[in-house]
Amino acid sequence: MYHILVIDDEMAILNVIQTALSKAGFKVDIALDGRNGLQKFNEGQFDMVITDILMPEIDGRAIVKHIRNSHRPYIPIIGFSGTPWLLEKNQFDAFFVKPFHLKDLVNSVQHLSMLSSPN
Repeated sequence: MYHILVIDDEMAILNVIQTALSKAGFKVDIALDGRNGLQKFNEGQFDMVITDILMPEIDGRAIVKHIRNSHRPYIPIIGFSGTPWLLEKNQFDAFFVKPFHLKDLVNSVQHLSMLSSPN
């Protein structure tokens, strides 16, 4: 099963995204901040990461940099933010500006999962 890590500092957003992606057939783990997200990424085997950009301590930009410099730099990363002007979108495989429609996020995850699956 395709395994996704979702990182955000707002539990309500994590819960909504986790529910939507789980209903679409994905296995979803969540992390409530960047530090916990990096720990889970390093210890787990995820096929995709979805991260908020603005978070205290370790933000989404640091998450992307870490993943792109890891032994799994190829996994798709989706970013989202209410302040998209603060980042370079070319670091991400997809990017969403808050607020966004969950259906659009799920469609993007489905598309990227098909592109990155070994089949």
